[in-house]
Amino acid sequence: MATTITTTLDPGVLHYMLVILLLSLQGSPAGARDVITATQPLSGLQKLVSQGGKFALGFYRPGGGLQDKWYIAIWYNKVQKVTPVWIANRETPISDPFSSVLTISTNGNLALLNKNSRSIVWSSNTTSTTAGASNTTIVAVLLNTGNLVLAYASNTSIMTWQSFNHPTDTQLPGMRFGRRNKLTGESDRLVSWRDHMDPSPGIFSDEMDTSVGAQFVLRWNNSRPYFTSGKFNPQTGAFAGIPSMTVMSRPNSIYSYEYVDNDKEEYFLLTVMDDSIFLRTVIDPSGQLKGMVWLEEKQDWMVYFVEPSDVCSVYSACGAFSWCAVDNVPVCSCLRGFTPQSQAEWSSGNYTGGCTRKVALPCSLSTPSMSSRYEEDRFYEINNVSLPDGPQATVQAANISDCEVACLNKCSCLAYSYNGTCSLWYSDLMNLQADLDNTGNNSIFIRLPASEIPRPKSTRGQTKGVAIAVSALALGVLCLVAVLCVLRRRRSRIKGLYNNINMTLMAFRYKDLQLITKNFSDKLGTGSFGSVFKGVLQDGTTVAIKKLEGVRQGEKQFRAEISTIGNIHHVNLIQLLGFCSEGEHRLLVYEYMPHGSLDGCLFKVISSDDVLPWNTRYQIAIGIAKGLTYLHEKCRDCIIHCDIKPQNILLDASFVPKVSDFGLAKLLGRDFSRVMTTMRGTIGYLAPEWISGMAITAKSDVFSYGMMLLEIISQKRNVELGKPCMDKFFPILVLEKIQEGDVRALLDAADMRRDDVNLEELERACMVACWCIQEHESSRPTMEEVVQMLEGLRQVDMPPVPRYLRVVAESATDQSSTLLDEMAAA
Repeated sequence: MATTITTTLDPGVLHYMLVILLLSLQGSPAGARDVITATQPLSGLQKLVSQGGKFALGFYRPGGGLQDKWYIAIWYNKVQKVTPVWIANRETPISDPFSSVLTISTNGNLALLNKNSRSIVWSSNTTSTTAGASNTTIVAVLLNTGNLVLAYASNTSIMTWQSFNHPTDTQLPGMRFGRRNKLTGESDRLVSWRDHMDPSPGIFSDEMDTSVGAQFVLRWNNSRPYFTSGKFNPQTGAFAGIPSMTVMSRPNSIYSYEYVDNDKEEYFLLTVMDDSIFLRTVIDPSGQLKGMVWLEEKQDWMVYFVEPSDVCSVYSACGAFSWCAVDNVPVCSCLRGFTPQSQAEWSSGNYTGGCTRKVALPCSLSTPSMSSRYEEDRFYEINNVSLPDGPQATVQAANISDCEVACLNKCSCLAYSYNGTCSLWYSDLMNLQADLDNTGNNSIFIRLPASEIPRPKSTRGQTKGVAIAVSALALGVLCLVAVLCVLRRRRSRIKGLYNNINMTLMAFRYKDLQLITKNFSDKLGTGSFGSVFKGVLQDGTTVAIKKLEGVRQGEKQFRAEISTIGNIHHVNLIQLLGFCSEGEHRLLVYEYMPHGSLDGCLFKVISSDDVLPWNTRYQIAIGIAKGLTYLHEKCRDCIIHCDIKPQNILLDASFVPKVSDFGLAKLLGRDFSRVMTTMRGTIGYLAPEWISGMAITAKSDVFSYGMMLLEIISQKRNVELGKPCMDKFFPILVLEKIQEGDVRALLDAADMRRDDVNLEELERACMVACWCIQEHESSRPTMEEVVQMLEGLRQVDMPPVPRYLRVVAESATDQSSTLLDEMAAA
């Protein structure tokens, strides 16, 4: 059954006849009007501003003047960071806005003209205006939605053209995006910029998937799809392939996404409930689709969803003869023997042009014999890769040597891979990626001229006398070499290990770790399953080494931690660098965190000068939430931490939080949400389901996070075992003060003296924490929702008081042991 909607015109559209009349009577200062007429064109530094002041239109050049290329663009007028949302002449920039004019042409089109030659640089080119339309009857109006429309001056509700029907790289709220006419097949497409400084059309696009409907697809070069959103679900307000959008359609959300399908058209519609919120969806030059919102306090755009989340999943993100690795900076690297096709584009962040050979293959210049090809063309190996597109051919080969010969025997063969089957590539190598998970264990051999891979010179043909002399010399220095090897062996082993590629965990010997820790003499603290020591590598890198001690089934815990931490990478997760496994010696080597653990910064403060400022604590809370979101939602398998507490949050030199200690984590398949029932974790942060024996989900981490967030707010422990609790259990006090509207009373003396606490953030954090510690897991938000609430992207309602907190409030005792008993009973 078709779905229909009623369209309501912008309420301000009726004022334009009056505006035109006023403009004919007196001049209008530049930037004060929102209308272009034949007698009031736009030129130079003039601009239009929409009636509500939200958008502006004028001449724009990317980079703030680094190049003489000007465009007619629409941008946010109230955002300090100039952000274009639509560009007219993206393929035909002009060099001087003062010698150009944007006006209504004689046939009623909006046109960008060269003043001198009167030639048309760009035109709206709508044929519907030719019948009964002229430059005296048509006006161009910039609406407060960001839509530039052509309409009849006598009735501006009749539009002959609108920029919303011709988007560039951005979808704005209120813009219908899909199939505008089912009969003619007209449809919308977002096309990326070529790079961040060049708005000309790039090679990535976003459009509705007309073959399936109710979903959109991202394509490379207007042909090859590399990401599909999955079907849209009206009940959840999200696409099957983008579960993070579910929050959009929930009650009290600041935005919603709709799918409309009727006899004439089919489209998606993004709606924002609050007009003061600036939201946009952009197909980035990287090929990723990004949802972005403007954060006034940060004066920057924040990405609230991105697909595909891994830039290396974008087809040909790095072009030909390069490879993509998300851990590298930049992510794209030319293969050995190759150089960027365009160094200028490569420097600007546009890698899609790929790489080209430094030296042509000799066999491509002539037709040498088989034996000479062995001398002229060679191969170098790349390990742990996801193989490029293809292969173009498979041939019979008994082993890897036969496969190499098969490739060498064909001048057009550029690479080969052997894994029981010999695969050959004949065209540009596209989509070569680092296999961070090492799941495929694939290797590929790239063909290069011999000059790019020098081969040790052969001694064949030397005289017998020279051979004897060389042998004698070798014997003479043999002892010296042996001594040098012994002396350098220890140092070179450590250094060599750290020169490994960053995709591989480094295997240390126990003796190496004894050396760099000075026999484990500098103890940083005690963590789960053992103590942590400070170490310094040969190159000066400081590391933290966890020495696992006294643990039953320690090998199992060790391997769980290795498999969990070693393959994940996020700014808010601690990075595992290496390990040691020699008999009873099991150690983990981490990046070193100068500020130690969060509990030391919160609870072990010596003076008021040591207290973390509110803004720092708030950013720490957001960072931890982002790290847990990655574990729960972004990893290949859902990872439940199971022991979230301040001791397991480490702080780097800039107080960026890193979630650490995955010794208790369990890897879950995404199809399994309730599997663990064994009691784990730390008392004081345990969700009720831990104590009641119910199955555990990622929402258990949410509860622990909420308890920790309360501690970040108060800078005091919620529960002090063996000590009297504060006069009132802090979560109850938080709920009371929220209801009373007096969250300032929750601040400690140091915060009160600084008087720099953002009370809106404080109230938001308190309510988020109370939602996180709800008794029933279904009432708790996801960690992704927590991030959006803390960053102000989602409204936070007043949380209810959990039943177990009521039990605590009615209890006559303040002892923490009794508190835990009551929590279990509740």
